Amino acid sequence: MNIKIETILPSPLAFIRRYGPYGAENVETMEKLKSWASANNLMNENAVILGIVHDSIAKTNPENCRYDACIILEKDAPLEDRDEIKMGMLAGGAYAIFTIEHTPKAMGIAWTEIFPALIKEGYTFDQERPILERYAAKLVANHNCEICVPIQ
Repeated sequence: MNIKIETILPSPLAFIRRYGPYGAENVETMEKLKSWASANNLMNENAVILGIVHDSIAKTNPENCRYDACIILEKDAPLEDRDEIKMGMLAGGAYAIFTIEHTPKAMGIAWTEIFPALIKEGYTFDQERPILERYAAKLVANHNCEICVPIQ
């Protein structure tokens, strides 16, 4: 697995939060966000969508797990909530970036290989920040996405 290290800058976000077991409902939440973003002219060649998994299923009951479907906004975007769309900030920091095929099979394999790859390369997972699934328009156009793991 190829690892690229990147500093992700703090950024304003619009997001929809979902509580419950991770799975197909996360896709529905992402589709709601993309529909809102399209209606607000935010879906373009520079769009960056994030899926943020906040909780470990090993430590959190499934019904309490938090998933955010997000879109990164321009720096001058107003940060005010709009119905089910919430506004917030991505903290940013150092991340190990894994580029993978945007398929369920590739995602499943990646999730099993990421942590051993980090350990092998001498990186430490920063458990204070969430892992990001990053869907930049240019990558998605080539059927790829990125898993961004915060590191110390």
